[in-house]
Amino acid sequence: MPINPFPAYAPPSIVGQSPQIQQIRRMIERVGKSRSPVLILGETGTGKEVAARALHQAEPRGSFIPIDCGSLVGPLMESELFGHAKGAFTGASETKKGLIELANGGTAFFDEIGDLPLELQVKLLRLLQEREYRPVGSLAWHKVDIRVIAATHRNLVQQVERGLFRQDLFYRLNVIALRLPPLRERKEDIPALIERFLAKSSSRYTVTAEALDLLKAYDWPGNVRELQNCLDRMMAVNSGPLLHTQDLASSLINFGLAQRAGKTLVAAATQNAAAIPHPSSRGVVRLVEMERVAIVDALKQTRGDRGMAAYLLGIGRTTLYRKLKEYQIDAVSD
Repeated sequence: MPINPFPAYAPPSIVGQSPQIQQIRRMIERVGKSRSPVLILGETGTGKEVAARALHQAEPRGSFIPIDCGSLVGPLMESELFGHAKGAFTGASETKKGLIELANGGTAFFDEIGDLPLELQVKLLRLLQEREYRPVGSLAWHKVDIRVIAATHRNLVQQVERGLFRQDLFYRLNVIALRLPPLRERKEDIPALIERFLAKSSSRYTVTAEALDLLKAYDWPGNVRELQNCLDRMMAVNSGPLLHTQDLASSLINFGLAQRAGKTLVAAATQNAAAIPHPSSRGVVRLVEMERVAIVDALKQTRGDRGMAAYLLGIGRTTLYRKLKEYQIDAVSD
């Protein structure tokens, strides 16, 4: 059955009913009203900012200010974070508020904290310890009341060992740790995620059963973000109402072809193996004979696509070409 793409729309939230997601929701409920730092861990695209906003909404005091640590580079990075006084440097014609001051009374979300330069890590540590900061060019310390939530896809323990991340800052941030699972470990949530993303569209769309099966089978290395981008593409190339497998990106179409061909190849190989006489009737079957049969079957299943055949056989193209010449296999028809 196609998915009903029109559930009641809700603000962005953590979608799904898998055991992992239910555990994360319970964790957010327990620690959401605390002002202690939270460190959100997970692969890129798993929804770390969504989890951070859910934590903020559990006790929605003040503003939620996202801070992209990867963008804090160059000579003005400290000013971007802490602001600056008038005349602090050339071009500083007036006093400027930084992101920390904007987050005062609310939540500062440090996205990809593992990318924060070491010189700013020192200043963030003081902010966490003393609840104060000093703008660039100012002699006065400013007190703040903020909750710090940090997120990263990096292994911060390894970063500490390599000298790329301060150990004392890691301990300050890692008061409460929240791990988000990759999408491949909670595939039962994929239909609900598809419903959520389709519901955001102004048009009526439904994913066909065949396309849904393929979407659920794929491992999604880019996680939820990749799934959302995939659906956006499907809606862009198809006016609806049905979204088909041919609307998918070529990488997913090839995955589906390989998956089907692999299943057929396994069935054909099993049938061929059963057809080979038992050793007791004609002696041991030569290994090269079995290899030749496997290559011919792979080429038949892929309709002569040698690259796909090599993939199904688990060998490189060069190896396949060499064996084609060795076994004098010129062409294979359907």
